[in-house]
Amino acid sequence: MISSMTGFGRGGAQTPTRRVKVEIKSLNSKQLDLSMRVPTCFREMEVAMRNELAERLERGKVELNATVENIVAETTTTVNIDLLAKYKGQLEEMGSRLGLPQPADWYTLLMRMPEAMKVETAVVDENEKEAFRLACLEAVEALVDFRQREGRKLYAFFIEKINRIRELLARVEPYEAERVPKIKERLEEQLARLTSIEYDKGRLEQELIFYIEKLDVTEEKVRLSAHLNYFMETLGGEDTYPVSGQGKKLGFIAQEMGREINTLGSKSNHAEMQQIVVRMKDELEQIKEQVLNVL
Repeated sequence: MISSMTGFGRGGAQTPTRRVKVEIKSLNSKQLDLSMRVPTCFREMEVAMRNELAERLERGKVELNATVENIVAETTTTVNIDLLAKYKGQLEEMGSRLGLPQPADWYTLLMRMPEAMKVETAVVDENEKEAFRLACLEAVEALVDFRQREGRKLYAFFIEKINRIRELLARVEPYEAERVPKIKERLEEQLARLTSIEYDKGRLEQELIFYIEKLDVTEEKVRLSAHLNYFMETLGGEDTYPVSGQGKKLGFIAQEMGREINTLGSKSNHAEMQQIVVRMKDELEQIKEQVLNVL
């Protein structure tokens, strides 16, 4: 079974004083492109969590957003009394030396002074660090589960498209069989118009055989059929455990399928066969678009 790179997940954990929430989403990407927005208090854990998430997610453009809420009200900002006392003393000295009156409202004046309020740095204990880690892992597991559900949808889509290409490939054979008589008849009609030119019928047969061999699409049909089988094999069973790296491999197989379909079209020399090839290309393009989402 395959997994998609597209997904979304949420996770949460809490301590007696704080609640941590994490949201994570991913889109397709050739490599892992992980960006994390976490509160300042958890920045020291970012590198470790990045490595842990990279092992689990493997590929994709991933965005993680974490928030923290205080469950118990706490004040981390206080009045910087010591500093304000110094300000007041300096202002009183200035007024005395310059003969200025005392301020009418000391509170308003002092609270406007630089650094009047003191912000205390929030301290994160081990329980809160573990809560952040558990919330991240829960979000990742939800994302992985989402990816697997999307992978099942992609699996059904690919099965439908591969079977459709098989059906179209089977329709080529009847038209392929009638090409030889038509080509021979058309060449003979053209030669019959050249009444003044004599030609060797034996040589004509040799040239006709050579021409038909150049238009033969048997090898292309065999190789395309083999690529279709290999694509199905790489997809795995519907209930098998997801294997990493399948997306790139499926992309390479789809490219090979495209080469055989293109050659089949260039050799067809038959209107109905070319129409079938166009429909096969359309099915393959849809496969290629969705393969980009496979992990």
